[in-house]
Amino acid sequence: MKPYIVVHMMSSLDGRSLTDGWNLDFASDLYENTAATFKANAWICGRVTMQEISHGSDYPKGLATRPIPRTDHFAERKADQYAISIDPQGRVAWKNNTALKSHVIEVLTEQVADDYLAYLQSIGVSYVFGGKSEIDLDKVVQTLARELDLKKLIVEGGSHVSGAFVNAGLVDEVSVLVLPLVDGRSEHPSSFEVAMDKWQAPAYLKLTSVEKMDHDALWLRYTAS
Repeated sequence: MKPYIVVHMMSSLDGRSLTDGWNLDFASDLYENTAATFKANAWICGRVTMQEISHGSDYPKGLATRPIPRTDHFAERKADQYAISIDPQGRVAWKNNTALKSHVIEVLTEQVADDYLAYLQSIGVSYVFGGKSEIDLDKVVQTLARELDLKKLIVEGGSHVSGAFVNAGLVDEVSVLVLPLVDGRSEHPSSFEVAMDKWQAPAYLKLTSVEKMDHDALWLRYTAS
């Protein structure tokens, strides 16, 4: 059981994905508008992106009065949309259980602190476990599909999360908005990043559409071959 998974990225012409300093006022709206066309049941981001969305810096300690079992916890099963946070150590300090009007689900390892689990329960955030010390994405998406009947997930970054999904062979479609600029900063990540010792093999794709967008952007869509 696996939902249809789309990776939706935005990049410079030379493949950079970190947008700071680009000064393109249209880029955010273009990205969100194209993402919305997929009509996904859930969107997925990594810890760094979710920390920016949550606007929180820390969570209260001392909430757990006993060890909390490492079992999946679903506070909401009928949300219109879910925001899935890949957060192995449990560091995102959510202020409530929604992100951009989507119910939050934390994806954790079993190494997470009991206090963090108690905090998530106290504010009504759902969570699932992806493994003891590392996240098994295949296990996670199967759990979400089975428990929540999710049909389509859209991976929206950052580059390490997108790369991890591609590397795991879970992606059905890759969607890339190429913006009209070159960003030669070598310290900035490419659209898909995986540690060299964990990269499995090239992911071969089939081009399904090319669309010229406003502001000289290009929208490329591929399916897994």
